[in-house]
Amino acid sequence: MIILHISDPHFGTVVEAVREALLRFAQQQKPDIALLSGDITQRARRRQFAAARRFVGQLACPVLAVPGNHDIPLFNLLARWLHPYGNYRTALGEDLEPEFENDALLLVGVNTTRAARHKNGEISQRQIARVARRLRRARSGQLRVVMQHHPVRAVEESDVSNLLIGREQAVPVWVDAGMDILLAGHIHLPYVQPLQGATGRSGWTAQAGTALSRRTRGAVPNSVNLIRYECTGAALPGSEGRGRCLLERWDYAQTVGYFVRVEASEFELAQ
Repeated sequence: MIILHISDPHFGTVVEAVREALLRFAQQQKPDIALLSGDITQRARRRQFAAARRFVGQLACPVLAVPGNHDIPLFNLLARWLHPYGNYRTALGEDLEPEFENDALLLVGVNTTRAARHKNGEISQRQIARVARRLRRARSGQLRVVMQHHPVRAVEESDVSNLLIGREQAVPVWVDAGMDILLAGHIHLPYVQPLQGATGRSGWTAQAGTALSRRTRGAVPNSVNLIRYECTGAALPGSEGRGRCLLERWDYAQTVGYFVRVEASEFELAQ
């Protein structure tokens, strides 16, 4: 199973050369599914979502997305309060919290945006419980992934204020329910950090940088994540079949006009 994790493309600020390079990269890597973890547009405008829709159609694989704070209108206050996800739904589908599963993957999407908040993300008790119930129903051999926009761990002090409101409750519950990886974006800084459940079970969170936007962070270039999962024992009766999971960070290298692998992290998947 090959999973392409794209975050924060910010259509409306896209660098065309990077967009073309990412399409070539996807064509070469042939992912089984692509995941978009929010901030798909810069200002939630129709033409920006239309551009995103065209891009999604060119990836030639199933695509699941969740909204980011930039996918809600900022200046059109009437739309923000009455139809905050109107343009998003027209372009990317009605479901703001999509799910996907096959023998190798269980993906649970979570909408952490709120029309009442400018940029901060929030998780409700109902969402925490819903995701935990779904994770507990995962099949043997599935990689269990949760995708949302806002981060739950920070590596820079300046990003603490950007962390998800309610993360202290959500993270241990989801890890104990079986979550292996939490995918997010928002801060345009790629990294991998461990997560802990209340019972001692462990998981991971993987952040992605901005995939396509000129709004890169400092010296960090455009980047995406590629997850390779090989289930080694799902077909064996009674086997947990946890398999091998490798997360690769690929950065856009302007010198060659292409994405190059810069890091690889192999996850130890807890039972």
